[in-house]
Formats: sequence, C-alpha cells, structure tokens
Amino acid sequence: MQTMSFAQPTMTTTVLHYVHDPLCGWCYAAAPLVEAARDRNIAVTLHGGGLWEFETRFTPQQRNVIRRSDERIAAIAGVPFGAAYLNGLLDDPTTVVWSPPPLAAVLAAGIVKSGAEQAMLRAVQAAHYVDGRRVVETTVLLDLAEQLGLAPAAFLHAFGSAPVAAHIAATREWMQAFGLRGFPGFVVERAGRFARLAHEPFYGACDAFLDAIDEIEAEGARLDAAGTPQTY
Repeated sequence: MQTMSFAQPTMTTTVLHYVHDPLCGWCYAAAPLVEAARDRNIAVTLHGGGLWEFETRFTPQQRNVIRRSDERIAAIAGVPFGAAYLNGLLDDPTTVVWSPPPLAAVLAAGIVKSGAEQAMLRAVQAAHYVDGRRVVETTVLLDLAEQLGLAPAAFLHAFGSAPVAAHIAATREWMQAFGLRGFPGFVVERAGRFARLAHEPFYGACDAFLDAIDEIEAEGARLDAAGTPQTY
C-alpha cells in the first residue's frame, strides 16, 4: 500500500503528475514508467523543476560520480546510454548542463501543439543520453522540434517567451506541498484527491508501476463511495 494523502474530490479523471528535469539521470530512468502510463491512456502532467538552475560544467570527480550513477540506471531501468554521450559529451570538460533551455523547449512544444510536451521531453533525453548532443543549445532544440513536426518559427517564438522561471517556481511549490525532495517524483490525482506515489521500487517494472496507480485509483473510488474526504 502506498502512502496516500487525499484532498476533497472535485473531478473524476486520473492524472499522473510527473515532477522531472530533462537533464536528470533518474528521470531518464523513469521515462519507461511515464511511457507506460501514457500507453494506458493515463493523462500525464509535467512539472519541470530546474535541477541545474545555473550553467554548470562538471569536475572530473562529478563526471565519475555521474558515470557510476548512469551504470546503475542502465542496469536497473534498462534505458540506453550511447557512446556519444558516455565517451563524448560526459567526458568533455566544456560540456554545460543547464535546465532552463530544455525546459523551455518542453513548454514551447506544448504551446505550439497541445500535448507535445512529453514527446519533446523524450526527444531531449534521447538527444542527451544516447546521441550526446548539447541540448542546452537553441539550434539543437530547434532541430528536435522540427523532427517532431513543430513549425520552426512558431517553436522559436514560444521558446523565447516560455515562462520557465514561473514554471520552475510553481513546480517547487508543488514539490514542497507533497513532500517531494528530488527528481523524479510522482503524484496521482483522481477525483480531485492527490496521492504521492513512491516510484523507487518500480524502475524497470512498468506493470507494477501501473498496478500501483490502479491501487490508488481503487482506494480513491472507495473513499468517494464512502464520502470520506479525510487524509489518512
């Protein structure tokens, strides 16, 4: 049983709220879980948290730590890391990680085409972790947008005006409200009730992740039927 804290019900649609950062390795590990939810036709709402708030270049020690973490992610979640990333981008001391540009691209994709945020997030993750591309650069993000069929001029306009700072601030408030201490994080909303879903046991186990969502839905339905709004 997951730890559940439900608010007063106001709606009946199940929504998986996903707190993420495009340049977070463990969010990349969680990508198959999000895809499984989407394939189940569960609505997914993205909340970008801005892991790398400032332009950052890794020290050799940091790159070693990240490499070990990536090895663990690959083993646990089965997601691929390409040679262009492992032997190129990660090893390059000039590589910059910075969350606002890829977050702006995710937001811009949704502005240009409703529902395209998740596709852009997947594209950014693949470009970074598999292809070793510099996804902090506008030209790279524009290329990804074009590959997704987004009109270049519309994307660039949306990219330049995307409310990234406000989005990150709202996400951090969301994280504080639900006790989410890092990335990724999941909250299931059903009928206006919210339940934090501990995702750590489910890396590489998409069916079990969906079962956990089903369990939350069933418990929310039971509370609805009983007219029970309290937290427990």
